Amino acid sequence: MTDAAPPAAVHWKTALLYWCRLGFISFGGPAGQIAIMHADLVEKRRWISEQRFLHALNYCMLLPGPEATQLAIYIGWLLHRTWGGILAGILFILPSMLLLGLLSWIYLAFGTLPLIAGILYGVKPAVVAIVLAAAWRIGSRTLKNLLLAAIAGAAFIAILAGLPFPAIVLAAGVTGAIGGRMLPNKFRTSAAHAQAADRPHAPALLDDHTPTPAHARYSLRALCLVAAAGLVIAATAWGLLAWQYGAEGTLARMGWFFTKAALMTFGGAYAVLPYVYQGAVENFGWLTAEQMIDGLALGETTPGPLIMVVAFVGFVGGWTKELFGPDSLVMAGAAGAVVATFFTFLPSFIFILAGGPLVESTRGNIRFTAPLTAISAAVVGVIVSLAVFFAEHVFLLDQPPSGWDFTAMAIAAGAAFALMRLKMGAVPVIAICALAGLMLSYVS
Repeated sequence: MTDAAPPAAVHWKTALLYWCRLGFISFGGPAGQIAIMHADLVEKRRWISEQRFLHALNYCMLLPGPEATQLAIYIGWLLHRTWGGILAGILFILPSMLLLGLLSWIYLAFGTLPLIAGILYGVKPAVVAIVLAAAWRIGSRTLKNLLLAAIAGAAFIAILAGLPFPAIVLAAGVTGAIGGRMLPNKFRTSAAHAQAADRPHAPALLDDHTPTPAHARYSLRALCLVAAAGLVIAATAWGLLAWQYGAEGTLARMGWFFTKAALMTFGGAYAVLPYVYQGAVENFGWLTAEQMIDGLALGETTPGPLIMVVAFVGFVGGWTKELFGPDSLVMAGAAGAVVATFFTFLPSFIFILAGGPLVESTRGNIRFTAPLTAISAAVVGVIVSLAVFFAEHVFLLDQPPSGWDFTAMAIAAGAAFALMRLKMGAVPVIAICALAGLMLSYVS
């Protein structure tokens, strides 16, 4: 422990400016976003201690949904009550939604131009490499023994066999719950979090032993009220869409579909993308498989959570279905993007604002890590299956003479080497591959 004084209370305007800035610079996926918040809020600004930061992160990792977004909501709520959490979450995701909406419009309006087509030719193989790198990164942290590797392999086979993703998550969670009791050593997480509390640190505004703020104290009545308010907001929003455009209309279907997707996002966006693909491409026809790959590439190049790719899916779906007629395609796309984003992220706000006080009351007594460990292992298998799916659409030529696109495979191999061996970030890799695709389009 050092002799430094804890920082002064954070003014709400200072916090809002920080969350807005974070929304514009949060590249690198959840790991990068969490690392940025840790460096800023724990080490530099000292708004929260490392122990409390990791305690909040543990809870967010147990939830479906984007953990970095949920962590921002949690810390915003701790600092400035309910509206602090709401505004922290909104400002964290808003820049990404606006930028991805703009890119979606450019893609749909000008995507057939040779310039854009050449860029996308180089970007698509990079996406395959990025998904494989994600599987490797998560797997290297998660698959610590043969039992967890077996769970990953079973999930890979199950998703290829057509089993629904929620069933796979449920089965993995049950396996972890049982295995945690019978073979606890096989499902034990790293002790790094426990060791964090023992390291000397300068005092933080919300330190290890700082009393829980009044608004963050647990009560069953408050939990029920917040949860009920969230459900009323969700039901009212969906009801208005159904009343205005019909329960079977595209926007109402999007609202219900992305709510279900949000509740299945265990282990990050890559894990739920097969479910989003199945619904958006195969069941509803909002976009094509190729457009889904392109949307993931655009999502990788923008700040914010990767699950924001749902904004692209919603934009393309609204545009494709011509919701407001052929003369209002941009408005239809924007409506689809807003609906997809709203219903995808609303559960995260409800989980944090309702469950936060309960989590604060259990500091030092984290539970359910064994089911989380098993689910994380299953997610590795699901992500690998996603890479196989993307590779099939990128590397197999569907026009005579059919066969393998070895040029695309070479680009993917180079991207994978840069990501996994050279440790380059996704954004520069995508930029290099886009340039390569552009150059090849002029050569060929």
